[in-house]
Amino acid sequence: MGREFKELSVMMTPADTILMHPTHLLPDHVSVQNPAIDVMTDLSCMAAITVDPNLPIDKAEERMKNGRVRLLFVISEPGDLLGLITLSDIEGMRPMRFQREMGVSHSEVLVRDIMTSLDHLEAMSMSDVVQACVGDIIETLKRTGRQHAIVIEHTPDGPAIRGIFSATRIGRQLGIQLNTGGVAWTFAELETALAH
Repeated sequence: MGREFKELSVMMTPADTILMHPTHLLPDHVSVQNPAIDVMTDLSCMAAITVDPNLPIDKAEERMKNGRVRLLFVISEPGDLLGLITLSDIEGMRPMRFQREMGVSHSEVLVRDIMTSLDHLEAMSMSDVVQACVGDIIETLKRTGRQHAIVIEHTPDGPAIRGIFSATRIGRQLGIQLNTGGVAWTFAELETALAH
Protein backbone atom coordinates (compact mmCIF):
# COMPACT_ATOMS: atom_id res chain seq x y z
CA MET A 1 0.00 0.00 0.00
CA GLY A 2 1.19 3.53 -0.80
CA ARG A 3 2.08 6.27 1.61
CA GLU A 4 -0.77 8.21 3.14
CA PHE A 5 -0.80 11.91 2.31
CA LYS A 6 -2.01 14.70 4.50
CA GLU A 7 -3.41 18.07 3.59
CA LEU A 8 -1.27 21.04 4.59
CA SER A 9 -2.83 24.05 6.22
CA VAL A 10 -3.11 27.21 4.13
CA MET A 11 -3.19 30.85 5.19
CA MET A 12 -3.75 34.26 3.69
CA THR A 13 -0.55 35.87 2.44
CA PRO A 14 0.55 38.59 4.91
CA ALA A 15 0.52 42.17 3.56
CA ASP A 16 4.25 42.66 4.28
CA THR A 17 5.34 39.57 2.31
CA ILE A 18 8.42 40.11 0.13
CA LEU A 19 9.86 38.19 -2.80
CA MET A 20 12.95 36.14 -1.96
CA HIS A 21 16.12 36.91 -3.87
CA PRO A 22 19.23 34.82 -4.42
CA THR A 23 21.30 34.58 -1.27
CA HIS A 24 24.59 35.38 -3.00
CA LEU A 25 24.16 38.98 -4.13
CA LEU A 26 27.27 40.59 -5.53
CA PRO A 27 28.34 43.85 -3.88
CA ASP A 28 27.84 47.02 -5.93
CA HIS A 29 31.38 48.22 -5.24
CA VAL A 30 34.61 46.26 -4.78
CA SER A 31 38.34 46.87 -4.73
CA VAL A 32 41.07 44.75 -6.30
CA GLN A 33 41.68 43.26 -2.82
CA ASN A 34 38.12 41.90 -2.42
CA PRO A 35 37.66 38.12 -2.58
CA ALA A 36 37.23 36.93 -6.18
CA ILE A 37 33.83 35.42 -5.41
CA ASP A 38 32.54 38.99 -4.87
CA VAL A 39 32.67 39.43 -8.68
CA MET A 40 31.71 35.89 -9.79
CA THR A 41 28.27 35.01 -11.09
CA ASP A 42 27.62 31.89 -9.02
CA LEU A 43 25.60 29.35 -11.00
CA SER A 44 24.77 27.44 -7.81
CA CYS A 45 22.64 30.46 -6.81
CA MET A 46 21.19 31.48 -10.17
CA ALA A 47 20.44 29.67 -13.39
CA ALA A 48 22.66 30.14 -16.41
CA ILE A 49 21.02 31.49 -19.55
CA THR A 50 21.29 28.95 -22.33
CA VAL A 51 20.73 28.76 -26.06
CA ASP A 52 20.08 26.02 -28.62
CA PRO A 53 22.95 25.47 -31.10
CA ASN A 54 20.51 25.66 -34.03
CA LEU A 55 19.23 29.14 -33.19
CA PRO A 56 20.22 31.97 -35.58
CA ILE A 57 22.79 34.29 -34.03
CA ASP A 58 20.40 37.26 -34.27
CA LYS A 59 18.00 35.40 -31.96
CA ALA A 60 20.88 34.54 -29.61
CA GLU A 61 21.82 38.23 -29.48
CA GLU A 62 18.20 39.07 -28.68
CA ARG A 63 18.24 36.52 -25.85
CA MET A 64 21.40 38.14 -24.46
CA LYS A 65 19.79 41.58 -24.51
CA ASN A 66 16.62 40.28 -22.85
CA GLY A 67 18.66 38.47 -20.19
CA ARG A 68 21.06 41.41 -19.78
CA VAL A 69 24.05 39.10 -20.32
CA ARG A 70 26.85 38.90 -22.85
CA LEU A 71 27.39 35.14 -22.69
CA LEU A 72 25.10 32.16 -23.30
CA PHE A 73 25.86 28.51 -22.67
CA VAL A 74 25.06 26.33 -25.68
CA ILE A 75 23.02 23.28 -24.71
CA SER A 76 21.98 20.44 -27.02
CA GLU A 77 18.43 19.05 -27.17
CA PRO A 78 19.29 16.20 -24.76
CA GLY A 79 20.76 18.78 -22.35
CA ASP A 80 24.47 18.32 -22.99
CA LEU A 81 26.78 21.33 -22.63
CA LEU A 82 28.35 21.99 -26.04
CA GLY A 83 30.15 25.28 -25.40
CA LEU A 84 29.35 28.96 -25.19
CA ILE A 85 28.77 32.01 -27.34
CA THR A 86 29.47 35.61 -26.40
CA LEU A 87 28.28 38.95 -27.70
CA SER A 88 31.84 39.54 -28.92
CA ASP A 89 31.57 36.37 -31.02
CA ILE A 90 28.34 37.61 -32.60
CA GLU A 91 29.56 41.17 -33.20
CA GLY A 92 33.08 40.15 -34.25
CA MET A 93 34.59 38.67 -37.38
CA ARG A 94 33.40 35.08 -36.91
CA PRO A 95 29.98 35.53 -38.53
CA MET A 96 31.42 37.39 -41.54
CA ARG A 97 34.16 34.81 -41.98
CA PHE A 98 31.60 31.98 -41.79
CA GLN A 99 29.32 33.77 -44.29
CA ARG A 100 32.19 34.20 -46.74
CA GLU A 101 33.45 30.61 -46.38
CA MET A 102 30.01 28.97 -46.59
CA GLY A 103 28.33 31.40 -48.98
CA VAL A 104 25.38 32.06 -46.67
CA SER A 105 23.58 35.21 -45.56
CA HIS A 106 23.90 36.70 -42.08
CA SER A 107 20.44 35.41 -41.13
CA GLU A 108 21.59 31.84 -41.90
CA VAL A 109 24.50 31.89 -39.43
CA LEU A 110 23.61 29.71 -36.45
CA VAL A 111 24.98 29.61 -32.92
CA ARG A 112 26.77 26.30 -33.62
CA ASP A 113 28.63 27.93 -36.53
CA ILE A 114 30.51 30.48 -34.41
CA MET A 115 30.31 29.25 -30.80
CA THR A 116 33.37 28.19 -28.81
CA SER A 117 33.10 24.46 -28.26
CA LEU A 118 33.55 22.89 -24.83
CA ASP A 119 36.90 21.37 -25.79
CA HIS A 120 38.28 24.87 -26.55
CA LEU A 121 37.15 26.54 -23.30
CA GLU A 122 39.75 27.53 -20.74
CA ALA A 123 38.57 27.46 -17.15
CA MET A 124 39.74 28.26 -13.65
CA SER A 125 39.33 25.88 -10.74
CA MET A 126 36.89 26.86 -7.98
CA SER A 127 39.49 25.74 -5.42
CA ASP A 128 41.86 28.43 -6.80
CA VAL A 129 39.10 31.06 -7.06
CA VAL A 130 38.08 30.80 -3.39
CA GLN A 131 41.66 31.73 -2.44
CA ALA A 132 41.98 34.52 -5.05
CA CYS A 133 41.18 38.23 -4.99
CA VAL A 134 39.59 40.46 -7.65
CA GLY A 135 43.04 41.61 -8.80
CA ASP A 136 44.02 37.99 -9.53
CA ILE A 137 40.96 37.58 -11.74
CA ILE A 138 41.74 40.82 -13.61
CA GLU A 139 45.30 39.63 -14.16
CA THR A 140 44.03 36.30 -15.50
CA LEU A 141 41.51 37.93 -17.86
CA LYS A 142 44.21 40.36 -19.03
CA ARG A 143 46.71 37.55 -19.67
CA THR A 144 44.20 35.52 -21.67
CA GLY A 145 42.79 38.60 -23.43
CA ARG A 146 39.25 37.48 -22.65
CA GLN A 147 36.11 39.29 -21.53
CA HIS A 148 34.80 36.19 -19.72
CA ALA A 149 36.21 33.30 -17.74
CA ILE A 150 34.46 30.22 -16.48
CA VAL A 151 35.03 28.48 -13.18
CA ILE A 152 34.85 24.70 -12.79
CA GLU A 153 34.08 22.90 -9.56
CA HIS A 154 34.70 19.20 -9.15
CA THR A 155 31.54 17.52 -7.86
CA PRO A 156 30.66 13.88 -7.10
CA ASP A 157 29.01 13.81 -10.55
CA GLY A 158 32.13 15.15 -12.28
CA PRO A 159 33.33 18.61 -13.30
CA ALA A 160 30.62 21.30 -13.42
CA ILE A 161 30.69 24.95 -14.41
CA ARG A 162 30.14 26.76 -11.12
CA GLY A 163 30.64 30.37 -12.11
CA ILE A 164 31.42 33.05 -14.65
CA PHE A 165 33.63 36.12 -14.44
CA SER A 166 32.79 39.04 -16.72
CA ALA A 167 35.21 41.91 -17.31
CA THR A 168 32.23 44.21 -17.84
CA ARG A 169 30.72 43.30 -14.47
CA ILE A 170 34.06 43.57 -12.69
CA GLY A 171 34.64 47.00 -14.23
CA ARG A 172 31.18 48.13 -13.14
CA GLN A 173 31.83 46.93 -9.58
CA LEU A 174 35.22 48.66 -9.55
CA GLY A 175 33.74 51.83 -11.02
CA ILE A 176 35.98 51.82 -14.11
CA GLN A 177 35.87 50.58 -17.68
CA LEU A 178 37.95 47.42 -17.71
CA ASN A 179 39.37 46.42 -21.08
CA THR A 180 41.01 43.00 -20.98
CA GLY A 181 41.69 42.68 -24.71
CA GLY A 182 44.38 44.51 -26.61
CA VAL A 183 46.27 46.91 -24.34
CA ALA A 184 47.41 45.26 -21.14
CA TRP A 185 46.81 47.09 -17.88
CA THR A 186 49.50 47.34 -15.27
CA PHE A 187 48.38 47.53 -11.65
CA ALA A 188 49.76 51.08 -11.52
CA GLU A 189 47.40 52.01 -14.39
CA LEU A 190 44.53 50.22 -12.64
CA GLU A 191 45.17 52.04 -9.36
CA THR A 192 45.32 55.39 -11.21
CA ALA A 193 41.98 54.65 -12.91
CA LEU A 194 40.43 53.65 -9.57
CA ALA A 195 41.69 56.85 -7.92
CA HIS A 196 39.74 59.07 -10.35
